[in-house]
Amino acid sequence: MPWLVVFAIAFPVQSKTMAGAVEDEGQAAYLANCASCHGETLSGGFGPPLSTEAFRKKWAGSPKSFLQMYIASRMPPAAPKSLDAATYAAVTDFVDMRSGLVNARTSGVESKDVPSAPEQGAAISPVTANCDETCRATLNRLASLIKATRPVSEARLREPNRNDWLGWSGGRSSQNYSALTQINRSNVRSLSLAWSLALSPGTNAIAPLVNDGVMFVNHSGTVQALDARNGDVIWSYTRAATNKRMPISQPRGFALHEGAVYVPTLDNHVLALDAKTGTLLWDRTIAPSESGLVITAAPLVARGKVFQGMSGCFGKQYPGGCFIVALDTKTGREVWRFNTIARPGLPGGDSWNGAPVEERFGASVWSAGSYDPQLNLVYFGTAQTYYVKDLLKVNPSGKRSANALYTNTTLALDPDTGRLVWHYQHLPGDVWNLDWAFERTIVEMHAPDGVRKAILTAGKLGIVEALDASTGKYLWSFDLGLQNLIKTIDPDGRKHINPDALLVPGQPKLICPSPYGARAWPTLAYDPQTEHLYLPLAESCIHMSYDAATGELAYPLNALVPPPDHDGKFGQVVALDVRNQTVTWRSRRRMLPASAALATAGGLLFEGSRDHRFRALDSATGATLWEVKLNETPSSFPLSFMVEGRQYIAVVTGGGNPWDVNMRSFTPELPAAQVGTTLWVFHLAENRM
Repeated sequence: MPWLVVFAIAFPVQSKTMAGAVEDEGQAAYLANCASCHGETLSGGFGPPLSTEAFRKKWAGSPKSFLQMYIASRMPPAAPKSLDAATYAAVTDFVDMRSGLVNARTSGVESKDVPSAPEQGAAISPVTANCDETCRATLNRLASLIKATRPVSEARLREPNRNDWLGWSGGRSSQNYSALTQINRSNVRSLSLAWSLALSPGTNAIAPLVNDGVMFVNHSGTVQALDARNGDVIWSYTRAATNKRMPISQPRGFALHEGAVYVPTLDNHVLALDAKTGTLLWDRTIAPSESGLVITAAPLVARGKVFQGMSGCFGKQYPGGCFIVALDTKTGREVWRFNTIARPGLPGGDSWNGAPVEERFGASVWSAGSYDPQLNLVYFGTAQTYYVKDLLKVNPSGKRSANALYTNTTLALDPDTGRLVWHYQHLPGDVWNLDWAFERTIVEMHAPDGVRKAILTAGKLGIVEALDASTGKYLWSFDLGLQNLIKTIDPDGRKHINPDALLVPGQPKLICPSPYGARAWPTLAYDPQTEHLYLPLAESCIHMSYDAATGELAYPLNALVPPPDHDGKFGQVVALDVRNQTVTWRSRRRMLPASAALATAGGLLFEGSRDHRFRALDSATGATLWEVKLNETPSSFPLSFMVEGRQYIAVVTGGGNPWDVNMRSFTPELPAAQVGTTLWVFHLAENRM
């Protein structure tokens, strides 16, 4: 839309004859944020006037929501999206009325300058006003680049080209592994900045995707297609969220399939955008934004369906637990829904001490699912319950009688029907908030009886577990040594709780790790060549007790303590040999992890920490081979891709995460995270390729 140029919307002034609510909210905000550009009476200045016939003609053909979307996504120009939704709405109402646009719209004035726009957002292409020869050449180049991208077919997802990064964590096996070798142990010291791009301010854990030299990135509701070589914007789509509260995290990823980009939103929608134009194809509401539920997981696409897990069912505000939905990729129609808390009368329904559904809480799906096309199974992990009071009840034998299925569980589902094929519960009856909700990594693992397809996963306790991918049979556990809750694990996987960790009303117990976990959302990485698993870990503990009157856990999340006899090092990266279940190396440092891990066939492991450092380790030894200090914490998922014979490494900084906020007390020398997110892309210097 070439006319959407420097429209630096601010928030207009109101006459005293206008409605009081609009005058109070809209005029004050306009004067504070926009009048310096557009003038106190919308007459213009450094920015264009907002009260002319030309302005009315441009916007009369579009719904008011499109104007609000544009204002929220672009203005104020130095800090877009920095104002709350109510303020943007008030400003839009004010501009609409003061400019006369509301009358032009209701009187049926047509605008031939403004293409029709969907109610919930619109794709905006690069500016073309006053476009000279150089401008046209750039736009033609970008148009040719996006036109040449291939659909992300099922065949390409099954056997992804190593040059691309087609899914969250690299692919549907959740391995966070790149087969590229151009950047390797011998030359990584020559890694240098290729380009960077400021993104919309927002929360943590942005995971870009790359297809045929085009990078897609979703940052707080703005989806962009970029030239992956230099960051030039091909198209941009923004949809303003309708929720009034900011979730703890934005959706951490999105998905590509055929010719569409599937994008979850902050207010619990899933959108399908045309991958070549950014045009909205469909918009499906998964849960009301006011329900308390949130989407933090990336979607998974397989078998013509988009699989999306829900989280945020913390307790009484959302009884009955969370769920996973399957949506038709073409229409967004819901095909099936699986409730992650078992219902009475159904398998697992008797594991809640007889509680009715409205008194069963938890089982959030925090992370994306995985898919195995040979077994035709999708795998999801669930979080713990908040059903503490009744879980602590005992049966006549003196033992706790509730497992609370399907909390802390690996679920294997039939992607066509949503039928539960098998499940394995890693920590039954969890009352310590130590969930097992993270990615399920599909691997081919050597075992004494041959090569076996397995699921690897690790929960907050820092215990890695392996399950048979086809049956869910327990294979083994490996404790990385950062917890005091589990005393022993039987050969069949049964866990025995340390008696000193059993909660007693009014008697705080030292629990390690804290509810922030020895590990959290920063994903592990798996190298299939060496069968090594790499895990970013944190060290922390907390004093926890149980309030018998309220049935709630009692612990201050901002009062974490170091483990006993601690040496001041709170972060580490561990390399675990999966074949032999032994630790190959352990790199400990003072700073907590901040990013997910990325393993590459070049013998490297990329990861970042809270002190703004992003580094490459030798994956065989853990030695640091390259390191750069960035503007903010790399709270995201690193990725690698290749364009025109050149390999790149990318990471996003900024936004913060729970470790960044609640473990700051361990490293008080570091400043708090600042507002703003930036995409950084690195490559080798020309003479070192």
